[in-house]
This record gives sequence, C-alpha cells and structure tokens, in this order.
Amino acid sequence: MVAEATKVIDAASARFGFEVDYEHHQIGGEHYLSTGEVLGDATLKSLQRCDAIMFGAVGHPDVAPGVLERGIILRLRRELDQYINLRPVKLYPGVAGPLIDKGPDDIDFVVVRENTEGLYAGSGGFAHKGTDREVAIEESVNTRFAVERTVRFAFDLARSRRHHVTFCGKTNVLVHSHDLWQRVFDQVAIEYPDVETAYANVDAVCVWMVQAPERFDVVVTDNMFGDIISDLGAAIQGGLGIAAGANLNPEGVSMFEPIGGTAPDVVGTGKINPLAAIAAAGMLLSHSGEHEAGAAVEAGVAAVAGSLPSLAAGRMGITTSQVGDLVAAEVAG
Repeated sequence: MVAEATKVIDAASARFGFEVDYEHHQIGGEHYLSTGEVLGDATLKSLQRCDAIMFGAVGHPDVAPGVLERGIILRLRRELDQYINLRPVKLYPGVAGPLIDKGPDDIDFVVVRENTEGLYAGSGGFAHKGTDREVAIEESVNTRFAVERTVRFAFDLARSRRHHVTFCGKTNVLVHSHDLWQRVFDQVAIEYPDVETAYANVDAVCVWMVQAPERFDVVVTDNMFGDIISDLGAAIQGGLGIAAGANLNPEGVSMFEPIGGTAPDVVGTGKINPLAAIAAAGMLLSHSGEHEAGAAVEAGVAAVAGSLPSLAAGRMGITTSQVGDLVAAEVAG
C-alpha cells in the first residue's frame, strides 16, 4: 500500500513542481520477529527530523496483542505529540456504501479524536495476576490541557466546513472524565458563536451514523470512542479499503495512514486495495502545504474508487499496483 501511495506522491510532485525526499524504515511484525526490536531509538530520532510520516500497518498474527500497538503506534503518537487523530468519513460518487438510501451528500463528516490520553494512556495494572482473585485495572486519563486543544481543533475545523460540532460522549456514566469534556466543550464554544453545537451519547452517535449521517459535520470525542466510531465511519463510506486517517501534531511531525491493519493471508498476491493509503498520502500533501496536490490526489482516489466493481480486497477486478497506476494517471492530468 505504501509503495502505491509514494507512486502517487511522485506523480503529484512531477505535476505540481515540488520535490520529495524519502527515508524508508522497516518496522512492524516481520521486523520485530527477525530482530527483537519494536521501535529503535535511531528510527525514532530519524522520524522526529522528518516533515511528515507515511505509515503502513504493523500487525502480525505471531506477535502477542499489544506489543506492536503499544510499542510502535501509541509510542509514536506520544513521543511526537500527535494529539489529534483525524478521520474524514466521506462517501465518494459511484461507491456502493451499505446505506442504500444515503449518498455522497449525506455522508461527509470528520471525526476529531483525542489521540494521546484516555484509556490508551497506558495507566493501570494487575493485582493477583493468574489467580482466581485477579484484578485488572485500565484507567482513563483525561487532562484539561489535552481535552481543550482537541476541542479547539474541532471548532477551528468546523469553521472551514459547515460550522457545526457534535461532542460524542457518555456524560451520564463517565461522570468524571466526560464531565471535564463537557465543561471544556461548553467553555470553548463561547469563543465560537458562529459554530453550532450539539451533544450526543456515543450510543446515539452509532445509531445516527447509520440512520442519519447527514446530521454530522465535525464530531469530537475521546480516544476510545473515537477509535470505535471511526471504524463505523469506514463501514458507511465503503469499507476499510478507502478509509484514511491522520495523527496530527499541528506544530510538529504528523503521521498519515490507512486505518486498516495488515492482511498477512494475502501478502504478495496483489489483492490489497491501496486507496486508503493513497488517500492518506493526499492528506499528507495538503497538511504539508501542497494543497493543490492534495486535492488532486483526493479527486483521483474518488474517480478510481467510483470506477471499481468493489472496494473489497481481492474483488476490485485489478491488482494493487494497477489501482496505484490509475490514481497516478488521474493525478498526472
């Protein structure tokens, strides 16, 4: 997928007249199994010097759950302070989504997720592990600083869209963490009188994303809920094969990725859909200031996605590389 993303970036650079220097780093399951290294300090230092990161996927069925996720993905988000996870949910014309009565005009919103705290902060532990009295505790950590910068980002983004922000929470149950979120949300909203606001329990958000997705413009939420509703968003926009996301540090190094994981059962077969990675590359270009190039990549992804018989891996009708070629040709103009 990353090879096809860089192929399209190169097509954009040729058309729009900018240069790209690449550094390639092998991290993930295969690297860990062969070297015992999860994320080396030298690799991290190199990434800290980059302008942006194009990220693939790191999972592996032979590696215990949590090793790669915590050691690579969560560590990068924390070390690089990528405090915003940004997930556009957009149905492109011609793409067959599962909501038969909803079209591109109905499915076009963005999920803004706090990306460094909450239940993913790594706070907790075991007592009496392995015994019949075992206790497992996972703590949700929420600081006013992190909540406010996330909420403020959502309001700023709404000003560039349709001027509406929904806070997705669970204030009736999470009476400490989401009380903080609600108070910060209400206080920040005062500074944005031109932006309409709403609150919805995460339960309702899940229902409305399926029944009435048109009611959402920007949805802001915590780390765990954002993780879950983003995947639901991928489903209603056509599947993981087209779902791209970003881990943003607006003042530092940001990382762009397809939101799906690895597919070790089809490695080397040419069946994987690279459109999510290519769309993430378009987000990378726009974030890096190459807005025309980013828009051209998104338009290319939309055109190719609408022409494929299916976005599902193995049912596209053409190979991974051929999909990349088609988008690159669209971008080249």
